[in-house]
Amino acid sequence: MTINSFEKGGSGGGPSECDGQYHSDDTLIVALSSRWYNNGQRCFKFITINYSGRSVQAMVVDECDSKRGCKDDIVDASKAVWKALAVPKSQWGETSVTWSDA
Repeated sequence: MTINSFEKGGSGGGPSECDGQYHSDDTLIVALSSRWYNNGQRCFKFITINYSGRSVQAMVVDECDSKRGCKDDIVDASKAVWKALAVPKSQWGETSVTWSDA
C-alpha cells in the first residue's frame, strides 16, 4: 500500500478516474493498480484492507496506472485509510497489506 492525496493539488495529480472529481484525504478511499482496477469495474465498490491485525473498508475511486509509475500490485490509499489502520506515521509511504473485495 502506498499513500496518496486525492485532493486538488495533491500527489494524485488529476481528478479521480471513476467520477472526474477530487476527494478529501479524510475519506476512506483508494486507487488500485490498472490490473485490479479492471477498466473501472471496481469503481465505487468497497475493498477490505488488512494490516497488522486491523482491517478497514475503503471505496475505490481511482486507477493508479503504470503511466504514473505504479507497480502492478498497488493499493494507493488516502491518509484516512492509513490512520484507520493505525500505521505508525514513521512508516507512512509504503507498507505491505492484503486486501479483498468487501
